[in-house]
Formats: sequence, structure tokens, C-alpha cells
Amino acid sequence: MSSLRNAIPRRAHKERAQPEARKKFGLLEKHKDYVIRAKVFHRKEETIMKLKEKASFRNPDEFYFKMIHSKTVDGIHRPKPEANKYTEEELLLLKNKDIGYILQGIQSEKKKIERLSSMLHELDNKRPNKHVYFAEDREEARKIQSRIEQKDSSLVFDNIPSRIKRKTASSYRELEERKQRVQKLDKLYAEMALQKELKKPGRKRKLREDEIENQTSQPVYKWRAQRKR
Repeated sequence: MSSLRNAIPRRAHKERAQPEARKKFGLLEKHKDYVIRAKVFHRKEETIMKLKEKASFRNPDEFYFKMIHSKTVDGIHRPKPEANKYTEEELLLLKNKDIGYILQGIQSEKKKIERLSSMLHELDNKRPNKHVYFAEDREEARKIQSRIEQKDSSLVFDNIPSRIKRKTASSYRELEERKQRVQKLDKLYAEMALQKELKKPGRKRKLREDEIENQTSQPVYKWRAQRKR
């Protein structure tokens, strides 16, 4: 019986639209829209009631240590700036980890560049012709040589499929991008290594341009010699 009941066509009950006199107020809110709006409203209402209850039972003499490290600005708790959060030893350790990460990236990029270069080098270089020709005299040898040269000059890359050409061009672009990335990483590694050395104890001074033997764009420092025990 249930199958027959479902086979009988039923009338689709549609909700009424906004009357003509109320068109200026926009679309008429349907019941499903009201249900969503009511759930959101009651959820916010319950949250406010819980916060009010929590505030009413709060102990005015309550103390916790974060009160020392924060202050209230316009009724909002603002934590104090943590400029000296880490000690010098901890900062030096973080610098070493950063330098190690940069060095690992440089080594990885160089390996990829070497792999790409070897692959493209094999594509560009033609295989040597090991075919041996025999001639009766010098005149025949010159003819064979000229015929081989004409054959080599007639071989062009027009017969290469466009898919291979696009892939090769893409590989060359990737190779150039990786080389530029390695240059940037090398520069960053040099700057970070210099900052790490400057953090170490000891008197040092920056050399003037006339004191530098090999001119460079990077600043050069000289440490004062110390007697080792």
C-alpha cells in the first residue's frame, strides 16, 4: 500500500510570496529562515547568560600571576610586550637552527640543479656517429665526407614534437629559477652567518674601505686578538 500511496501525484504546497504592497521590504522570510535565525539568537542569548553568571560568582580578591604581566586598556586586557623573552644563549641557538635550515635548502637546490643540468646536457648533446665508411681513394672519401656534412646540416629540430619542446623549455625556465633561488639563499646565508659571528663576545670594529684588500659589497669586521690561556 505504501508504494501505491507514493505513486499517486501530490500537490506541492508552496509558501506564499511577498505581497505587492510589501515589495519594498524585500523577500518574505520563510519558516526555514526563521528557524536558523532563532537558533543563532538563542545560542547568543545562552552565551550571554553564562557569562553574566560567571561574572556574578567571580571572586573580587582573585589573583593569578598573569595580572602582573598585563594591564587593562579601555577595559581590555593587554599583555606586556615580551621583548626580552629569550636570553642571549637561546637567541644564538635559534639563529643556529635558522642557519642550518637555510643551508639545508641550499644543498637541496644545488642537487636539483645538478640533476636538471645533467638531464638537459644529455638532451642537447648529440650522440657520436660511430658508423665507419670505407673509400677506395681520396676523391671518394671527400664525397662521403661532404654527404655526411649535408646530412648533419639538414637535421633540424623541427621534427621534434611540440610536447617535448614545451617540456624542454619549461625545464630550462625551472633551471634558471632554481639558480636565482640559490643565489638569494647564499646571500641570506652569508648575512645570517655574519650576524651570528657579531653576536659572539669579543671586541671588533668595522674596517674602512681603504683597509680592505679585496673589495666586496659586504661589510668586513676585524676582531681584536685575544690571548688564549
